[in-house]
Amino acid sequence: MSNQLSISIGQGSDKGRKEINQDFHGAYIPKDPLLTSKGIAISLADGISSSEVSQHASEVSIKSFLEDYYCTPESWTVKTSVQRVLKATNSWLYLQTRNSPYRYAPDRGYVCTFTTLVIKSNTAHIFHVGDTRIYRLTKNNLEQLTEDHRLWVSKEKSYLRRALGMKDQLELDYRSFTLEVGDVFILATDGVYEHTDDKFIIDTICTHSGDLDKAASLIIKDAFQQGSTDNLSIQIVRVDQLPSQNVEEVYQQLTALPFPPELKPRMLFDGYEIIRDLRISHRSHIYLAVDIETKEQVVIKIPSIDLRDHPEYLEHFLMEEWVARRINHAHVLKPCLQTRKRNYLYIVTEFIKGQTLKQWMIDHSEPDVETVRSIIEQIATGLRAFHRQEMFHQDLKPDNIMIDSMGVIKIIDFGSVRVAGLMEVTTPIEQQNILGTAPYTAPECFLGEAGSKHSDLFSLGVICYQMLSGKLPYGTQVAKSRTKVAQRRLKYRSVLDENREIPTWIDEAIKKAVNPDPYKRYDTLSEFIYALRHPSKVFLSKTRPPLMERNPVAFWQCVSLILTLIIIALLARHP
Repeated sequence: MSNQLSISIGQGSDKGRKEINQDFHGAYIPKDPLLTSKGIAISLADGISSSEVSQHASEVSIKSFLEDYYCTPESWTVKTSVQRVLKATNSWLYLQTRNSPYRYAPDRGYVCTFTTLVIKSNTAHIFHVGDTRIYRLTKNNLEQLTEDHRLWVSKEKSYLRRALGMKDQLELDYRSFTLEVGDVFILATDGVYEHTDDKFIIDTICTHSGDLDKAASLIIKDAFQQGSTDNLSIQIVRVDQLPSQNVEEVYQQLTALPFPPELKPRMLFDGYEIIRDLRISHRSHIYLAVDIETKEQVVIKIPSIDLRDHPEYLEHFLMEEWVARRINHAHVLKPCLQTRKRNYLYIVTEFIKGQTLKQWMIDHSEPDVETVRSIIEQIATGLRAFHRQEMFHQDLKPDNIMIDSMGVIKIIDFGSVRVAGLMEVTTPIEQQNILGTAPYTAPECFLGEAGSKHSDLFSLGVICYQMLSGKLPYGTQVAKSRTKVAQRRLKYRSVLDENREIPTWIDEAIKKAVNPDPYKRYDTLSEFIYALRHPSKVFLSKTRPPLMERNPVAFWQCVSLILTLIIIALLARHP
């Protein structure tokens, strides 16, 4: 990598004219791989004057955030990681107040403002609650990037509307934007920005650009001299270098290990004995092998000979192992622990003694409904392991699902997996939305939209439909529908068959799962799984016969009652 993310930072905090300092600040600049996957975090919290314990809230919020944020999965986006960490911190602070003498006076409890700047790759992410501010220095002007969450009841009096720990639910502001080298950000509490003018801040930062700590100290000193009676805290951040790569550098990194030779049965390769090939295709070469040390059967996957000159293909090839090592689940293929030095570029995974779901469907052309439900439930359970880490499979199909000899389902082949967190990292390799296998790909993917939990749900719905009917819900029309209008015209073909015992409400459940509109499908996989076992209230009300058919006597009694009431009302109006 020719350039790595690098910043300069200056910080300062002082109690000012108060007895204690209720502000707290912190920053963390990790080393790789966290520098690339999670970025740099700069955070500032300000306790509220009405509370005697808010300094503890400020300290806890900063320390826990800087520790917990870097413990979140690398696959999560910055937004997901920060929001989940801060929501947990907010709940903890709120509970502390509820269990304290201040439970009926939140403004005296464990409450503080919180503002953080996370710089990842070439993007800045801002999260904010309260009245601490972030400014960006541009063209000798300070641009305020945050909104003060303060309610003014008069020119002299105001109250915080939102803060960390104030309520049980956290409402957090978020925004992001692209960075440029030389960008300067200022995080400051009201004790500073209310008493120091913009020109002084700008001049001080420019004059002491080589010592931002001194600049921070001078700005705090000026705010104090201008009459600030509050705590004073400021952080100054300058972007010195942004990550950049060229395709040649990336290609060299991806191929740091040489490509394997052509593998053949009985061949010894890196501590493995090749038994036979399992699948040879344009995109991958997969072999059954035995680990010579452990005697365990494993699967070795090597890059396709035809695609070794394509950096995007190699990036996705290496991503398979990265994904597999981050998901430990009974229904997801497990990678093998590498205990020896690797001399070539390849992937080693467990060997599953069984067959693909595609072959199983050929062998069981008319499975009973309960068997289908059991298989779909296992697949959904494995998919949820991906979705919890903001990963989306994008190529779910019978060929990529294995059934072992005990009937256990495992999802395989992660070459198309979309990792939300890694999509935030800048790369010169052209990224394209990967289309899975056409019959199982969600309609929105053909419009260029990225894979999501809704598109994985569509694929699962198609598999369920195919297991019950041997057909596809829209035939081959989905791949041909490349506009919104065309997709709205898609007609679902009922899975019901005169020769099969399939409950009508299961057809309704599948129909919703494979709706061409992703926002009309189920919100979660668990909803679909539940619907496969329980008729929905909407379906029951739609299919329930009218009252006259269910209970004619009750129907005519109701009619008679209504007519009687009408007659009484008419008589009352005309005595």
